[in-house]
Amino acid sequence: MGAAPSTPRLGEAGAPPSPGAAEQMFAALVGEKAYPISSEFWKQLLELPLTLQWPRDRVLQACHAFAQNNYQTKHLAKILIHLVWCLEECTSTTSASSVVYRRAINAAYISSIFLKFIIENAKADNWQELSLDIDKNEKKMEKFPAENSVEYFLMRGVLNYIGSVDVSPESCYLHHELLNLMLVLMSTQLCSGPSPEPKDVHPFIDAAMLQDSSIVVSVVRKLLLNFVTRPKFPPNGSHPMFSDDGRPGVLQRVGSAAANFVLLPYYTFNYLVSSTPEGATSQLADNSLLVLLVMIHYRKCISTNESFPSNNIYMGSDTNDKEAQVFHENPYCKALNNAKDNQYDRADVEGNAQDGPVVRLSFASLFDALGRCLNDESSVLLLYSLVHGNCDFQEYVLVRTDLDTLLMPILEMLYNASRKTSNQIYMLLIILLILSQDSTFNSSVHKLVLPAVPWYHERLMHQTTLGSLMVIILIRTIKYNLSKLRDVYLHTNCLAILANMAPHVHRLSAYASQRLVSLFDMLSRKYAKLAELKNDKSHKVISDHMEADNIADDMSTELHIYTDFLRIVLEIVNAILTYALPRNPEVVYAVLHRQEVFEPFKNHPRFNELLENIYTVLDFFNSRMDMQQLDGEWSVDKVLEVINKNCRSWRGEGMKMFTQLRFTYEQESHPEEFFIPYAWRLVLSQGFSFNPGAINLFPLEIHLDDAPSTEQKV
Repeated sequence: MGAAPSTPRLGEAGAPPSPGAAEQMFAALVGEKAYPISSEFWKQLLELPLTLQWPRDRVLQACHAFAQNNYQTKHLAKILIHLVWCLEECTSTTSASSVVYRRAINAAYISSIFLKFIIENAKADNWQELSLDIDKNEKKMEKFPAENSVEYFLMRGVLNYIGSVDVSPESCYLHHELLNLMLVLMSTQLCSGPSPEPKDVHPFIDAAMLQDSSIVVSVVRKLLLNFVTRPKFPPNGSHPMFSDDGRPGVLQRVGSAAANFVLLPYYTFNYLVSSTPEGATSQLADNSLLVLLVMIHYRKCISTNESFPSNNIYMGSDTNDKEAQVFHENPYCKALNNAKDNQYDRADVEGNAQDGPVVRLSFASLFDALGRCLNDESSVLLLYSLVHGNCDFQEYVLVRTDLDTLLMPILEMLYNASRKTSNQIYMLLIILLILSQDSTFNSSVHKLVLPAVPWYHERLMHQTTLGSLMVIILIRTIKYNLSKLRDVYLHTNCLAILANMAPHVHRLSAYASQRLVSLFDMLSRKYAKLAELKNDKSHKVISDHMEADNIADDMSTELHIYTDFLRIVLEIVNAILTYALPRNPEVVYAVLHRQEVFEPFKNHPRFNELLENIYTVLDFFNSRMDMQQLDGEWSVDKVLEVINKNCRSWRGEGMKMFTQLRFTYEQESHPEEFFIPYAWRLVLSQGFSFNPGAINLFPLEIHLDDAPSTEQKV
């Protein structure tokens, strides 16, 4: 980079800096000479228009020099402190000048580049390379709270700005840079293993967890509002990072040219000048959601030997651990879970005062925004987080009469399961499972009639109910899983949703009814094939008896799994016939039409009681069919006419009443082992790049095929 003069020269007062002067400023920033925090150098640096055209290797050289010299210069800590002071200036004045915004934006942007490089290339996991300890006796440091660390001071300033300043044409670019900076600050998690441990150090996100509740609440609310309102950059706006001719400057340019080494791939700026449909998206909304997801799913593990305030921890529920894991409470997760509808609050009606500040926003707007954005995997994770953690929002969803707003995008994504990640399929199914735990939901979906389902291509669907479509898609997902993923938990979740719905089924369509019986047929054929293989002695000519035993054990396990699946399907059919037969003639028709599929299991000890009920129904309707004096052949319409007529006289005589199956979703004892890596996979999938060699949070070379464990309880 060349030697830097002791006082970089910027040229004539008021004149734009020459390329040579700007070069000198950056050489000084990454050089060996330490500039005091009170130096005029910082003001001059942050007011530079970043228009240098450095090649990639030059920027990497600068990053290496900065990281090496930062131990002595403490320039990273100093620029972060100046960033906070710039943000305070932007916040305190009603109409901050463009120069003030430029200083803040440049500080956030330059900090992001060097911070990310240091994080990606750190040798130790305690982040000593950041060198955030600074001499608080320096001139001008009297403005710095003596009890604060640099990371706490930084996070308070950044979060306070995000939470308290509305996104406007003037502030939108600064909000954009601060959200990007937040992702960089929290990316230390990518360098840790998948299971949080007490030794893990994450200086910035840990500092975020210690902020005042008023800041926490304002940040969660603002990030949600950004997601809902989807603010756009001004159509004719000019980002301060661009040169006068509209071309990106050096640091921005390097961001896209060498993203793996430097910063984010600045696809975001392509969007500023894009004329394509993608240009209409809101990067502010997308990044707000990513920051929120990372923050709410973070868990800080602490040693059981540490002293901690009892009201600020929770313990892992795995009591078999010799030392149960202990976690600090996540205030951002708590704020999201306690968020209230600003139009109606049951606690207010009942006279229960809230303790401290509470996130308040329109649930109606949030519901609609989720419905519009569920094709994005990050939005699916937000919906899961809300329906699982926030009782008020879950209740709000359940009383909506337009459930198709959320369910149609979910069902369409399950219909296209082959193009989705296994994690996304799991999230979608768990959302449906949580909702299906409510009887009102199960009744409502069968009353909502869909004029058409344009994305379902196998057959035309006109005037089908939402409930019938759910049954069709869930069965289709089971069949897809059986042929492709072969995941037991996915089967279980699909069947659990169907079982919860079964007693409330109303006017199930002919196609859905046929699919239900064909599901039993498909599983029974798989079961029969496994049973035949298990009993076939001829295929076991294996010299290694241990290998033969292992094969037999595996086959027995799989046979047991399919026995359970068949029983659940029989429970589903039985529940419809027991509790809802009069209003489901198409189910009766489907069972009559394919009654031979039940015959092989009449004497099976796991199925005989359930099949007794099904055969009671078959006997009743078969006898009514035999009593008909029919001229000519039976047709579908004539059979349905007889069924409809006799459904009205059906009294359920001879039916055994079984306890209704009711499956509930329970998050596993250590959900952080799934959700922290999952949230970061979403961040990386949306353009944030990171040195692959530094990622320990998950294996980068393969897709994450694990899923959050669920426990279904009957």
